[in-house]
Amino acid sequence: MLAFARRNLLVYFRDKAALFFSLLAVFILIALYVFFLGDLMAEGLPDFPAKSWLLTSWILAGILAVTSVTTTLGAFGVMVEDRSTHTYLDFYASPIKRSSLFAGYVMSSIFIGFLMCLVVLFTANVFLFFSGGELLAFTQLLKIIGVSLLSVLASGSMILLLVSFFTTSNAFAAASTVIGTLLGFLAGIYIPIGNLPAYLQTIIKFFPTSHSAALFRQLLMDRPLQEAFSNAPIAVIEDFQLNMGVFFEINGSSSSLLFSVLYLLGTAFVFSFLFLTVMRWKRT
Repeated sequence: MLAFARRNLLVYFRDKAALFFSLLAVFILIALYVFFLGDLMAEGLPDFPAKSWLLTSWILAGILAVTSVTTTLGAFGVMVEDRSTHTYLDFYASPIKRSSLFAGYVMSSIFIGFLMCLVVLFTANVFLFFSGGELLAFTQLLKIIGVSLLSVLASGSMILLLVSFFTTSNAFAAASTVIGTLLGFLAGIYIPIGNLPAYLQTIIKFFPTSHSAALFRQLLMDRPLQEAFSNAPIAVIEDFQLNMGVFFEINGSSSSLLFSVLYLLGTAFVFSFLFLTVMRWKRT
């Protein structure tokens, strides 16, 4: 199983085009922020201390959430490619169990998604420092690393169910393009949730990736929020956090960090169960 996972890692990183396109949504988000979203958001807010630091932390949280999905999605492309070329038949003829083969695909994809999140995290930490913010504290880094792993697990479970229905690389590539395009809107990453219509806000609150983004925001924006709103009333701070998607208003009350963590854990469990159910159904 470990040897097969290693083989999948080598196949993924050897394909530079696949690696680039798995990060394409991240590059698009950065470009949108630099050339459009950053100025638009800054103009829509009054001047206050640590404004640039706060907005930069907000967009970096979204980038981390997107990375956990798109890189994991790209990594599962190895499994789809093996199906498309019928390479999997050679593996089935070997003494390796099918369960071990699937576990190898999952392990390599989760590892790739987590690794790429770490790369983006440490790059974001350096960017924060040189853009006028502060380096993340060690405890913050540990918490964000934990959220990254949780986010990749939740994303991986959803993607695993999705790719179980694909047998050709072209269909998978088309689906990846659609997912990468819609992801920023469905997770409330391109535009703050408070600026969207009510029906879109409801969709975002149910979309698991938006809870990943919320967790990243709570951790990345903690210190700039304290500096920016040090003398502001609690009601003003809460309204800003709800508008920016740091927390979500659900059933009239603000969601908690624990709620988002449990939501992602539940997502990982439910979609993993659905995948196993589909696999059993396909064998019958």
